[in-house]
Amino acid sequence: MSGHGGKKKRGGDHGDHPDERWLVTYADLMTLLVALFMVLFSISAVNKTKFETLQHSLQDAFSGKILPGGQSIKNAGGTTNIKTPSAAPKESSLQPYVGAPKDTVKSGGATNVEQKKFEALKKKIDHVAAKKNLSGKIKATVTKDGLLIRLLTDDLLFDSGSAVPRPGSLPLLKDVANLLATTQADHKLIVSGNTDTQPIHSEQFIDNLDLSTERANAIFRTFAHDGISPLRMTAAGRGAYAPIATNKTAGGRSLNRRVEILVPRITEVTTTGAPSIKPEAQAATKFPSIKPNFAPKP
Repeated sequence: MSGHGGKKKRGGDHGDHPDERWLVTYADLMTLLVALFMVLFSISAVNKTKFETLQHSLQDAFSGKILPGGQSIKNAGGTTNIKTPSAAPKESSLQPYVGAPKDTVKSGGATNVEQKKFEALKKKIDHVAAKKNLSGKIKATVTKDGLLIRLLTDDLLFDSGSAVPRPGSLPLLKDVANLLATTQADHKLIVSGNTDTQPIHSEQFIDNLDLSTERANAIFRTFAHDGISPLRMTAAGRGAYAPIATNKTAGGRSLNRRVEILVPRITEVTTTGAPSIKPEAQAATKFPSIKPNFAPKP
């Protein structure tokens, strides 16, 4: 009995061999993951061209060609000996204003040259006005902003409340346009219309500002028809906002009803007396005022 009692039943005790069926599932999972990674790796493709381009760009950036001190960053991870480029160019490297004539930019007497041109043009305009017996209607004046030609509109350019040039004014406008086209071809022209403060009663124009704008545009078109390039000209209406005389009297209101043509300066005199270049864009924003030299109507 003792012999039979000492024997153990087969499969009766599993303490030494626990259930290992989970290993099969784990092995299958690992196999699937490996297969997945192999598939992903096989379908992936590295763009060698883009990779090499990126590599060269980084090398150039850290070589000092693009970033100051880049080579030091590349070799030592950083440096304090980085040279900062100058914030402003040297004065000698500045180029002159390209819109100005060569003689006025390079010549030390640029201002004098332009001044003489303006004075000569003024004399020609005065001669035209005297020849047509219109010296009381037309006035040319050389100012710090340029040559200002002032034309009174009453009984000359427009009828009251109209923006259509009078037929009798067309020969005069043509003579002025011919002088401006041939004598000062390198300068811009600013045409501005002006009125008095009397309200306008018209179905065609909303107010005096609208009337003055249309009058400036009419002179613009007339000058363009007479040979002046529209690219040189700017037209603007100022209504009653730039008076040169009082609007309380008939004579003052007559002086305020006018059209002005400004030929802006390209050069100007600085405080040191040396000529400097004046941008045309800056001149185009200025509408100078000068004291009227017309004799008001009694």
